Amino acid sequence: MSIGNSPEDERPFEDVSEEDRPSVSVGRALQQARIAAGLTVDDISTATRVRIAIVHAIEQDDFAPCGGDVYARGHIRTLAKAVKLDPAPLLAQYEAQNGGGRPAPTPAAPLFEAERIRPERRGPNWTAAMVAAIVVVIGFVGFTMVNGDDEGGTNVAGDTEPTESPTPSPTTKTAKPVVPAPDPSDSAIAAAPQDKVTVKVVAADAPSWISAKDHNGKVLFAELLKKGEDKTFQDSSKIDLVLGDAGGLDLFVNGKKIEEDWQPGAVERLTYTKGDPQAG
Repeated sequence: MSIGNSPEDERPFEDVSEEDRPSVSVGRALQQARIAAGLTVDDISTATRVRIAIVHAIEQDDFAPCGGDVYARGHIRTLAKAVKLDPAPLLAQYEAQNGGGRPAPTPAAPLFEAERIRPERRGPNWTAAMVAAIVVVIGFVGFTMVNGDDEGGTNVAGDTEPTESPTPSPTTKTAKPVVPAPDPSDSAIAAAPQDKVTVKVVAADAPSWISAKDHNGKVLFAELLKKGEDKTFQDSSKIDLVLGDAGGLDLFVNGKKIEEDWQPGAVERLTYTKGDPQAG
């Protein structure tokens, strides 16, 4: 099942070597990388939250809808990461094509950072120092007077020797048995209620961009799942999936592992319901 739009101009293209890449425009490079990843403009817009119209414009090397150089650079960086490209060469190429010798723009980061308020430097508090010195002097005088009375033979506290308080006996702690962590398949089975559809995606061998939607089309997740991470989705009737690199993933549906021979880099669009996986 296909998700999102499918522009007519998104046709297979010849691979571009690293030496020839600078001759490709910024927008064309982003478009080629997106098509190679098997993603539509809708997929990229959902993953990056960049509007569809702006994605189309950037792929046509039209940066006017971005609203300025600062936003254009931010969109280029975001789209490059979504299609697994290094944003640095694209930003350098954008500067070469659009800079035209203008002064370097003011970095955008300070515009969005909260103003830092430096603590006001204060001088020493002489009043507090004088009060502390007076307290020390009074304490020293009082201690000297009490010590002199004790040397004269006066026993203020009496002749009773202090008794030692009984030392509480240490309590013996019982070691708790170590319970081994369940396998991903066991936890997936335990978390699969009968009245819902439960899908668990595990990035076992490689990172992969995935998208998950419920039966109403609401996006539950649209991000890059890093290697070793997992994500579980539940719905009352249906889960729609887009797997950017299905060959590096383990998939569990309603407590059962899906045994499919997906190749590395394969893009899969799948739909599962409460009755899946079906026998045969």
